Order: sequence, then structure tokens, then C-alpha cells
Amino acid sequence: MKITRNTPEQLILSDTPWLIGIMLVLFILAFAGAGIGMLSQGGDLILPGLIFALVGGGMGALAFCLFVRRVQVILDRPGGSILIRRQSVFGYSRVEHRLADLSHAEVESTTSRSEGRTRTLFRPVLVLDGGMSAGRHPVVEAYTNGRGPQRLSDAINAWLPAAGPAMVDSGGHSA
Repeated sequence: MKITRNTPEQLILSDTPWLIGIMLVLFILAFAGAGIGMLSQGGDLILPGLIFALVGGGMGALAFCLFVRRVQVILDRPGGSILIRRQSVFGYSRVEHRLADLSHAEVESTTSRSEGRTRTLFRPVLVLDGGMSAGRHPVVEAYTNGRGPQRLSDAINAWLPAAGPAMVDSGGHSA
């Protein structure tokens, strides 16, 4: 996830998984192409070609549907809203919260142990302390390693007080 706009009026975070999407499309094409190539040769290769194309291509298509999701989070000061938009092959969802209810952003972690090794993964969450949406709301559903979640959390927390005092026209004339 990256910061696509950071102005006093708006903070926009977005994630479009181009690399994984392209890799999965190439995976699908490779297995489907190899299977079709086997089918075109006929003979004993018809059944293996069919299995190769359907199972290999089908697994790639399933992975594409499950893992390729576009996420956009818009913190809009003039509109007083937080908009979280998610889009996948299965559809589009939009969740809106009041910006005034946002207390801060945090990094949530999960730890897993396998084969004697411990691994900790992270994701950024928005903490809303008021309104009907009070609670912790993940910015992204998946946990990841690296500094990305902390960087996003820091950016949100730095943006929140950036509005400063309201601008008042205090020219030389007064009523």
C-alpha cells in the first residue's frame, strides 16, 4: 500500500497489486497454453493436456480471484469522512466513517510459530473511538512483514492534526 496523495485536505492510501496480478495471468496463460498445445497433438496427450489446462489454469484463476484486490482509503477533511473502498473480481464494497470519530492509526500484529521459528506480521488499523463505527478497522485485510504498515500508520497519525487552527479573515475592518 502506498500514499498517493498527502495534502492538508486529503490523505489517500491505495494498493493495486499489479505485480501479483500480472504474475497470476502469466501463470494461467502458461498452463492453459501448454494444455492446449498437448490437446492439439492428440493421441495419448489429450487427457493430460485437458488436466493441465483445466487444473493448472483453474488454480491460477482461483488464486487471481482470491488475492488480487484493489484497496483505497480516503481521509477527506473538507467532507469530514473516511472512505474505504475495496474491489475484487467478486465485487465492490464501500465503507464510510466520520473523520471526527478517528482517534489514531495503529499497527496490529500477529505471530505464528512453525518448525521452531517465530514470525510476526503486521497491518495498519484505524482506531475509531466514537460513533456507531467505534472499534478497530483494518486498512488492509492481509498481514505483511516489513515497514509498510508502520509507515502508513505514521502517515495517518501525522496527517490527522495537520489541519491546524481554522483560518479566520481578520483584516483591518471590523464591525
